[in-house]
Amino acid sequence: MDEAKKMNDLVRKLLNLNQIEFGSNSLDLSRFDLSLMIENKLASLRIMFEKKQIRLSYEPCGSMFVWADELMIEEVFGNYISNAINHVPDGGRIRIWCRQTGGCLRVHVYNDGKNIPGEDLDKIWIKFYKVDKARTREYGGSGIGLSIVAATMKAHGKAYGVSNEPEGVDFYFDLDTEPGLTC
Repeated sequence: MDEAKKMNDLVRKLLNLNQIEFGSNSLDLSRFDLSLMIENKLASLRIMFEKKQIRLSYEPCGSMFVWADELMIEEVFGNYISNAINHVPDGGRIRIWCRQTGGCLRVHVYNDGKNIPGEDLDKIWIKFYKVDKARTREYGGSGIGLSIVAATMKAHGKAYGVSNEPEGVDFYFDLDTEPGLTC
């Protein structure tokens, strides 16, 4: 049953990625409260944080409205937070915060897990690419999540990325706070 569920999830993710990459999944742009979306997602993952004794630090963006496809952005954030949970050590820290610059909002998801080797930083966005194949097997990662992030953010025409920090890894993505602005 577990293997069938994993296979079903993988096929669903691949179909979703294919639709985004080939433009057959049109954006449904709307104005929504990003803070509310983040808070709901974090609440749904509370048990996972408790199970690994993760110290979650969330600096609310306030009531921050953005223009994007809400379901797609929820998946982007969900992929970032799932990766953070999977890569942070037990008792580790995940920090989420936002920074606004003009009409652009940058969302950060940081975890104090191991740095990504420099030669792998650009490759993690490639379908099925895994930095640590043995570790990925532990939590059932498929190497699809970050490719969905890349395709989604490209479809939105917005920046996304990752940087190694002295004590962890910081993933980010940008969204417009006003329609038609370019970040």
